[in-house]
Amino acid sequence: MYIHHMSLAAGVKLGRCQIVPLLSMLHGTRPYVFVLSIVSLLAPSYAQNSAVWRDPSPHKVQFVTVDENVKLEVLDWGGRGRPIVLLSGLGNTAHVFDDFAPKLTTRYHVYGITRRGFGASSAPDSGYTADRLGDDVLAVLDSLKLSKPVVVGHSLAGEELSSLGSRHPSRVAALVYLDAGYSYAFDNGKGAELEDVMKGMPPEPTPGSVDLVSFSAMQVWFQRTRGITFPEAEFRQTTDSSSDGHVGKLRTPPRVYQAIMAGKQKYTNIPVPALAIFALPHDEGPYIEQSNDPTVKAFAVRANALMEVQVNAFESGVPTARVIRLPHANHYVFLSNEADVLREMRAFLATLK
Repeated sequence: MYIHHMSLAAGVKLGRCQIVPLLSMLHGTRPYVFVLSIVSLLAPSYAQNSAVWRDPSPHKVQFVTVDENVKLEVLDWGGRGRPIVLLSGLGNTAHVFDDFAPKLTTRYHVYGITRRGFGASSAPDSGYTADRLGDDVLAVLDSLKLSKPVVVGHSLAGEELSSLGSRHPSRVAALVYLDAGYSYAFDNGKGAELEDVMKGMPPEPTPGSVDLVSFSAMQVWFQRTRGITFPEAEFRQTTDSSSDGHVGKLRTPPRVYQAIMAGKQKYTNIPVPALAIFALPHDEGPYIEQSNDPTVKAFAVRANALMEVQVNAFESGVPTARVIRLPHANHYVFLSNEADVLREMRAFLATLK
């Protein structure tokens, strides 16, 4: 949900920021998962494997300095027209959009930013509050000289969207929340808190040794257990690999997740055009949907009811927003419901001046 498996927090439990040693979802693929499993095998370095594997996505890569000794990876998929900037959820990098972004380049010039602390971007000791992360995005817009872009964010990136929209409304043409309008993005006291939604969260499945033999095997495991999977480049950017191709440990240290969760801020005013697409009710993925455990079913029902409360609060509290509910979509709506998301985005973007 919320930030959930928004590729969430690598082992950070909401509220207390405790490290949770789960060997489960490498990047949270399910809505209430605020924990990213720490998969640890022998894994010297990502660089070893990168020499024999090339990202097939048609983007250019550059690095933009946004703070002292802090550079962010920026992907450029090209295209013509109004600029669109894609921001990933917590735990992910811009490469999670490798398959989705090219679908927009016929009408727009598409970019993606990997936030500090993840993937190839710098991982400084500080700078993880919501507004600082929003400032990082603003610095990229300035560096690339992007005028009035549409900024699109998935999951926890909703806080960066709201930071930009509330503090710098003249700098963006519109905001698009991809299952990202939860309490970290909008909190007027009438919605639902993450801690409440996560109560009673069932245990996550864990990959076996055969699932960690290669990144393609990890993709298959994700698809089988979550109902969606990521582009291979995303796995390669977020986890190490051994010289023989085995999937290794997560590359981002727990302190980064802890700092981001501790740096959440409250946003109540979003005075710019906005499209908010929610997965409601969520498709929890096969490992939840196929469970015969009544407590698991009860958790899903309760969590979806609380998310409905938050969506209603967002819809009534953000009058600039067009709110779309996609029933039984995965938290990664742009992966599970790509055609729906593209349709709604194109219709919304066509209304902008």
